[in-house]
Amino acid sequence: MRYRLTFIAGLAIGYVLGTRAGRERYEQLRKSAQRVAQNPAVRNTAESAAQTGREAATKAYDAVSAKVGDKMPNSVTDRVRSLREQRPGAEDD
Repeated sequence: MRYRLTFIAGLAIGYVLGTRAGRERYEQLRKSAQRVAQNPAVRNTAESAAQTGREAATKAYDAVSAKVGDKMPNSVTDRVRSLREQRPGAEDD
């Protein structure tokens, strides 16, 4: 799904940059993109995907840190901490 969305976004960008339709067509495409981005279903899906990613990152970090111990690089620890803080109702596990 991610690759399909990336491909579609690439096509849209290529069309906008490559077209000679002018400013009017550009404004139509921009307004359409804004309507899609403001759609509650799209927003809910994006938030759900972000939440799933945060949960997966936390699980992966916990699994690796259990095996590695305190040798986890600070950059990784800081990144996971920031992901946990973004979670709604986040608690320091």
